[in-house]
Amino acid sequence: MIISLKEKYIKEAVPKMMVKFGYSSSMAVPKIVKVAVNTGFGKQIAGKTNDEQKKHAQAIAEDLGTITGQKVLITVARKSIASFKVREGMALGAKATLRGKRMYDFLDKLIHLVLPRTRDFRGIDPKSLDPEGSLTFAIREHIAFPEILPEKIRNMFGLEITVVTTAKNKEEGLELLKLLGFPLRRE
Repeated sequence: MIISLKEKYIKEAVPKMMVKFGYSSSMAVPKIVKVAVNTGFGKQIAGKTNDEQKKHAQAIAEDLGTITGQKVLITVARKSIASFKVREGMALGAKATLRGKRMYDFLDKLIHLVLPRTRDFRGIDPKSLDPEGSLTFAIREHIAFPEILPEKIRNMFGLEITVVTTAKNKEEGLELLKLLGFPLRRE
């Protein structure tokens, strides 16, 4: 029987964290609040015409929307920078913030399907956790996701994924992610 990530958190992670860190209530146990998925494509569209830029941005937004299961926000440049060939209002990236059921479904897919499929994957580096216990890591090729058909893609892009937790320090965040089954590299 396969157990979902949310059930695993409630049934396994909460009791173990309460014992290890001595929380008086299950509400004090750290949890995952949101997952931010974003990509930047400014280098890929620099020097292209406006129509080509829009098509490129739209194709990446569609792929990211397929991966996350929700509408994606296209981020634009706030000011012009000539040396980077960037104009104000030019699309430079795309992002999606996942919460609730979509977040747990995405993390489940990420842990069990995507990360094992990525090329040369040896685990997520525990040094990727920030002092507040949130994890940020990158996936080089978005074709590792099962929804993306490799023969239909025109533009390869990488993703940055941030898993935001309510942990108060790095140790609590690391323990939470280990108990949830994140493939963390051994130190």
